[in-house]
Amino acid sequence: MPVAASAVYFLNLRGDVLINRLYRDDVGGNMVDAFRTHIMQTKELGTCPVRQIGGCSFFYMRISNVYIVIVVSSNANVACAFKFVVEAVALFKSYFGGAFDEDAIRNNFVLIYELLDEIMDFGYPQNLSPEILKLYITQEGVRSPFSSKPTDKPVPNATLQVTGAVGWRREGLVYKKNEVFLDIVESVNLLMSSKGSVLRCDVTGKILMKCFLSGMPDLKLGLNDKIGLEKESQLKSRPTKSGKTIELDDVTFHQCVNLTRFNSEKTVSFVPPDGEFELMKYRITEGVNLPFRVLPTIKELGRTRMEVNVKVKSVFGAKMFALGVVIKIPVPKQTAKTSFQVTSGRAKYNASIDCLVWKIRKFPGQTEPTLSAEVELISTIAEKKSWTRPPIQMEFQVPMFTASGLRVRFLKVWEKSGYNTVEWVRYITKAGSYEIRC
Repeated sequence: MPVAASAVYFLNLRGDVLINRLYRDDVGGNMVDAFRTHIMQTKELGTCPVRQIGGCSFFYMRISNVYIVIVVSSNANVACAFKFVVEAVALFKSYFGGAFDEDAIRNNFVLIYELLDEIMDFGYPQNLSPEILKLYITQEGVRSPFSSKPTDKPVPNATLQVTGAVGWRREGLVYKKNEVFLDIVESVNLLMSSKGSVLRCDVTGKILMKCFLSGMPDLKLGLNDKIGLEKESQLKSRPTKSGKTIELDDVTFHQCVNLTRFNSEKTVSFVPPDGEFELMKYRITEGVNLPFRVLPTIKELGRTRMEVNVKVKSVFGAKMFALGVVIKIPVPKQTAKTSFQVTSGRAKYNASIDCLVWKIRKFPGQTEPTLSAEVELISTIAEKKSWTRPPIQMEFQVPMFTASGLRVRFLKVWEKSGYNTVEWVRYITKAGSYEIRC
C-alpha cells in the first residue's frame, strides 16, 4: 500500500511549524501538538523514526535543522514514506541551490507550497523528478549566498516530458562520441568452517551504467541468466549454445526498464537516463565461484606460544590478479611478540585490532602464498580463559572476474539516426563479509 499521507509538517528544532500541508480530513489540525508533546518534549527523537499516537502514525526524519513529519491515519508503507521524504528534500535542494534548512524554507515557502501540491495528490506521492518539475514550475527559489550552483535552464516540450513515458531523459541530447560504459560490481559474502566446508555463501551484485548517447536511444541488454536464455531459445525455436547459465534472485531494476517486455521476453530493454545510474541489482546463492580459499592452521603450544600457518589459494585464472588483498588473522589479546615469514607481500602485528595483518598488493591467479608466524604470549597468573578464536577476515578486489559467473552476452543500441556507438564492459569482484573460521 502506498503512503496515503494525511498531512506533512516541517518543524524547526524547537517544534515550531514552518510549513504544513493537509491532504486529507481524517486527522485534526492539532496533530503536530501531539508530536511535539509526546516525542519532541520527551527527548525520544533518536529512539525510533516511527511512532503511533492516538490512532495515528508519525513518520519523521531530521534534515539539517528541520524535522519533516508525515502523519498517517491508516496502514501505510513506511519505506515508501521515507523514500518520499528523501526525494522531496533532493527536489527542494535543486530549487534552492543545494541548501535545505530553516532559512531556506522561510525564504521559499510560496515555492514549497506549490511543489507540495504537485508531488503529492490526496496523500499519494506523484512525480518528484527535478528535471520534469522544472519544466512547468519555472519559479526560481531564493538561493543561499554560499551556493554557486548555476540555474538549470528549462528545456522545451514540457507537456511531452510530463505526460510521456520517458520522464527520466530529456530530448535533444547530442554527443560527438556516443559511448556506453557498463560495470558489473559484485560483493562475495562467505562464512567457511575451519575444515573448509562452506557454511554460508552468496553474491550481491549491481550493474552500473554511464551513458553518453545522443537522441532517444533504445538499449537491449542480454545476460547469461538461465531464464532469459530459455525464453530466447523458445522464441527462436532452437536450443541455446551459450555456456554456463546462472539463476538470478531478488532482481530489482531502475525505473527505465520495460518490465512488461522483461516479463514476456526476459530481456532487459530500456531507454537510459543521461549520465550515470544503477540499472539493476541482484543476488545469487547457487554456483558461486569463490575467488580465494584459505587454509589456516593455528596451534597453541602451552600458555606462552602459538604457531600460525595460513595458506591462501587464488582460484581464478592464472592471467588474472587481485588487488589490495588483506588477510586479518586474529591472535589473543596478551600477544607480546611476533615473528613472520611470508612468501609474498608483507605482514605485521596490529595490536589495536589484535590481528596479524598480511597485505599483498598484487595477487596473481592460481598461486598459493603462505604465512608462517610464531606468536609469544604474556603469561598471566589469573586462570586462563579459553581463547574464542574469531574468524579470519579477507579484503580484496579482483578485476575482470565475477564470482557469480554473470556475463554480458550483448548490448545493443538502436537510435533513429543510426549512429555508431562504443560499448565498454568491465567486471570486478570485491569482498563483502568474507570470513573463515580457524
